[in-house]
Amino acid sequence: MHRYKFVLYRPLQFLPVLFGISVITFVLVRLIPGDPARVLLGTKSTPAAIAAIRAQYGLDQPIWLQYFYFLQNLGHGEMGKSILYKIDVLRLITTRIEPTLTLVLTSVLLSLIIAVPLASLAARSNGGPADHAVRFISTFGIGFPPFWLALMLIIFFSVRFDLFPVSGYGETVVDKLYHLILPSLTIALSLSTVLMRSLRTAMIAELKDDLATAARARGMPESIVFWRHVMPNSLVPTVNLLAVNIGWLIGGTVVVESVFALPGMGQLLVRAIFSRDYMVVQGVAMVFACATVLVNFLADIVTVAIDPRVKQ
Repeated sequence: MHRYKFVLYRPLQFLPVLFGISVITFVLVRLIPGDPARVLLGTKSTPAAIAAIRAQYGLDQPIWLQYFYFLQNLGHGEMGKSILYKIDVLRLITTRIEPTLTLVLTSVLLSLIIAVPLASLAARSNGGPADHAVRFISTFGIGFPPFWLALMLIIFFSVRFDLFPVSGYGETVVDKLYHLILPSLTIALSLSTVLMRSLRTAMIAELKDDLATAARARGMPESIVFWRHVMPNSLVPTVNLLAVNIGWLIGGTVVVESVFALPGMGQLLVRAIFSRDYMVVQGVAMVFACATVLVNFLADIVTVAIDPRVKQ
């Protein structure tokens, strides 16, 4: 159990990271041109009305004092009040977490379903036609931006064949999953190409490793060698790569949710930026940052569990 002792001190190392993210987010949001009060009230607003809104939300205070109040609210488990939605930011975010979380989980699952079989096929036929085909697909797929993939999937599966809805989220669980097929596939096609290349390289290295050679020398069938020895050892670098890319994936949901009109945190963030809703932008950014840190922490635990040789 001493291998897991990093679980006790690693969360403390994340505190400076989150603090730095909060500072950067707070400053960058306020560098966006435009006044939230003017955006809220419109072009015909009076100076007195603008001043009242700025005073109500503390926007007339010095920036260092605004940040102090922001940290104070975080310490009390609050993120302020949305200028646009007129409700607490934390309450607003909780209503948008489900679509984003479901999208991320289904995208990761689809990515693994695509990447693992193709990487296994390529590694076991190293240098053969199947390997070249998989390498071509992975190289070709990296160049496609998610928004273009999303539009192509909509045109092909929704407009031409009318198999899936163009946008929306649905009401029931089955309907929600049905609406998430194309958004999840959009992300999975991008993510699986990266995982595929990493997993293929790791599998080829493990197939040539002494452990696999010794297992073959004992008369163990090649399929058993592959699934018992090669596959588990190949997952270690892939788990870490997946954790890094999930951080990218969480941010990438902004584009996908906007294209498919999903009522998730990504769409909330875009609308908050355009309306200069500072509190919402800061809140969503902090939630994204915490989610990324948590995913990397869980990836470290999984890595140690898979490979006893790894020490954190």
